[in-house]
Parts: sequence; structure tokens; C-alpha cells
Amino acid sequence: MKKKIVSMIATMALVATTFAGCGSGSASNADTAAADSSEDAATETASDGEEITLKLFSNLPDRKNGQGLVEQTIVDAYMAEHPNVTIEVETLDEEAYKTKFKAYSMDEMPDIVSIWGQPSFLDEVLDAGLLAELNTADYADYDFVEGSLDGFMKDGKLYGLPRNTDVAAFYYNQKIFEDNGWTVPETYDDLLALAKDMQAKGVTPLAMDGGDGWPLAVYLTDVLYKLTGSDYANIVTNALETGDFSDPAFTKAAQLLQDSAAAGLFQTGFDTQDYGTAQNLFTNGQAAMYYMGSWDASMALNQDIPEEVRTNIRMFTMPQIEGGATSATDITAWNGGGYAVAAGSENLDQAKDFLNYMYLPENLSKIGWENGVGMSAQDESDFMTGNETELQMQFVDAVGAATGLSGTTMNDRGTSAFKTAIETSIQNMSNGSMTVEDFLSNIASSIE
Repeated sequence: MKKKIVSMIATMALVATTFAGCGSGSASNADTAAADSSEDAATETASDGEEITLKLFSNLPDRKNGQGLVEQTIVDAYMAEHPNVTIEVETLDEEAYKTKFKAYSMDEMPDIVSIWGQPSFLDEVLDAGLLAELNTADYADYDFVEGSLDGFMKDGKLYGLPRNTDVAAFYYNQKIFEDNGWTVPETYDDLLALAKDMQAKGVTPLAMDGGDGWPLAVYLTDVLYKLTGSDYANIVTNALETGDFSDPAFTKAAQLLQDSAAAGLFQTGFDTQDYGTAQNLFTNGQAAMYYMGSWDASMALNQDIPEEVRTNIRMFTMPQIEGGATSATDITAWNGGGYAVAAGSENLDQAKDFLNYMYLPENLSKIGWENGVGMSAQDESDFMTGNETELQMQFVDAVGAATGLSGTTMNDRGTSAFKTAIETSIQNMSNGSMTVEDFLSNIASSIE
């Protein structure tokens, strides 16, 4: 990845927070994961000796594509290098994962777990003492983007490592656009006009995962950031501290989301349809656009997706909104989810060794880049080959040209109660069965 991207993210003080994402991508040569486990930053452990079993609990159920493939490749390579170690992997999709994580927190947390460096998830986990402290010095030469570790720290101590740099985006099918003479919208009004034309031609405009709640909350954040710009963080923080969501920007952003749904921007039934359903609408050519994060850039390499679609996937970021405080190059972006080691692990040193091995730049970062899985939270400059997909490079260019970055999405800036409130009521607000006023009142009431 271009060095200027690292500089840009550091300059904009991108806060290390995330919503998790799954992805899809093509297989990479597993040999690239066989990194030198004797690197200074990795914890020294014996490669043979007593039999050890580590349990990895992951939110990446697709093990053949994208981030799940990357994770499994590293797991397999580690076991090959450490024949006395068996890593048992349990995976669930995000919502089911978080539910079972809570159950595990009551009894026998797996050794290595997926986590999110955001207050809504991590604050309660750290208060409960569930995660082991990591040695910050171990990662001095791991090339983490400046600031990316911040969301995984408390009181100056490190408890986890970030996986991604995430960007909210509209994926679109370039061939469908070209065949119909459509162009990428420059303003939000252009987007709604485009959706109207798509509907008239029998094309679903935008596939949206509304059933899970968090993608709609990210969309709301995207709109809110476009409206408020550099004031975004302060506006949300003040509302969370006071329980007062009367700032007109909240009303305008929520109303625009509701009006967009009423105008048919999203597919019929969007508010009950999940991640896989929304993605399939797009990858099957039924929807011209799809809203999701940069981790789904691996679609461009996923052999399960028809070639005519796969090779024509492109992206654009949220268009400018009339009266908004941002430019076209101000984008919604943040650092992604990651991994941690359970404080109660019976094999703590070995679990930390695996975590450090996973994050060796030539493992998680390099293999992820080769599989088109968005962008790492580590500098990937050395891994660029010139054979990247156009979609990958669009994300690289979007971050490199960014004049502003949002940081943490609105739903993840508060407590878990606030996150639950916004993600369980945003469907009803967006589909019109709840007023904007009641929605804002509802999320305000979740603040203690």
C-alpha cells in the first residue's frame, strides 16, 4: 500500500474502532503463511513437546473465501510448524458470535477470540477482566498504522490487535451501469434520481443488509458524517454524554435514511434480510449496487461469483449531500475488528505465540492483501505487486486521497445498551413504522 496512505491515516488520527465484517475472496498459496516463527517479535515457544490444544473462536464462518480463508490458512500453517499444537476453530456469523461470546464470558472463554476495538463491545469485556494483557513492545516492527492500536487499549495497556482498515462503500456493477448509460452519482440527489431510473427499468437499485441493524447504523453514520464533517465526533459524543439527540443533524440524517427507503433505494424487505441475502442480490446481478465495507472487496476474486459480475465490481463512497459540511473526499472509515487472547487461557503463552504469529506482516497482512480482503491495519506497501484488482486500488486511492475520515461509527461510540437500542430500532425507523422523533427518543432513553 502506498506510504502516503499510512501517513494520511496517521494525520487524520483515525480511531481504532470497528463493526465486524465478513468477506469473500479467492484462495492464496498456503505457503505464504509459513512465516518464520523465530521472528524477534513473536513469543518463543517450543515447536514440539507436550500436546497442546488451543481453541479459536471466530466470526468468520466462510473458510473458503476472504478473511475466513486467510485466518484458516494461518491456522493450518501454524499447526504444520508446531506439530504438538492443535487449533480447534469454532465460527459463527457476527450476531450469533456476539451472543455466544456473552455465554462464553460466563464460563471457559476460548483461548483466542475475535473482538472489536470499540466502546460498545470492548469496555464491558475489559471491565470483566476477560482478556489478557499483551506486550506492546512485541509489535514494534509489525508496521501497525499509527493510532490503530488505540481502540484496543485501556489505561495504557494493550489487550488486542486490529485486523482491518475499513471504509464504508457503495459497490456497483459497472457493466449494468454502462449498459444502461448510468454514471456514478456525485450528489445524494443524483443517487435518488438514479434509483428511480433503475426501478423504472426493473432493476433493484441497492442491496442493503437491514436485518442485522448495524449496516443501517453505518449508513446513518455515513450520512451524518457527510452532513457534519469535522464536527461529527463532537456532536455524537455530546449526545452520548447528555442523552440529548436534539441536534438538527441527527434529525436530518435519520429523515434522509427514512426518505431513501421510502423512495425505493433499497430492495423490498430490506429491513428483514441479512448479510448473505443482500450480498447475493448484488453478486447474482439482481441489484445494481450493494452497501457494505471494504472487507467485501474480495468479491472481485471470489470464483463462486459469476465472472461477468466479479470482474465488473467497482465502488464509490457516499456522495455529497446538499448543505453538508464535507467534500467528496471526506469518507467514513475506521480501523476494523481484531483478535485477543483470553485471560483465563490454560495455555496462555502458546495462545499469545499464535496471536503474534498470525500478525507477522507476511501472514495476516500479506495473505489478506493477496486475497483482496480490503486493507489491513498494518502497512501493506511491500506486498503490492501491480496485479491488484481495480476494486482494491479504488479503496487504496479513496483512503490515500481522503481529506477527512470519520472514525468510529455512531452505533459503536456508546455503551452496549446504546448499540442495542440503535440497531434494534433503526429498521422500524427506516421502514417508516417508527417516526424519526421516536427513534431519536428511543436511543436517547438507552443512555444511563
